[in-house]
Amino acid sequence: MNQTLQLLRLEPTLSRRGRSRAQLYVDIRKGVFPPPVRLGVRLSAWPSTEVDAVNKAEIRGATPDELRALVQRLVKERQAATEAA
Repeated sequence: MNQTLQLLRLEPTLSRRGRSRAQLYVDIRKGVFPPPVRLGVRLSAWPSTEVDAVNKAEIRGATPDELRALVQRLVKERQAATEAA
């Protein structure tokens, strides 16, 4: 299934995650959630496909190590897509 890419600002990301802002940033520091994409000096967002991928992995019961591996892969794919563009 082809997903449409949307960039989610902080509030929609928190809503999809069902967690607090503080917990979101703790998860980023732990490597179990991808960091935001910087779109400007004061503008960041998360690709909806990445948020959904992490949520699905958590629903499946992924371990923290599996989540870190997923996040690393997602960030590498993000970087490769920007280099190819």
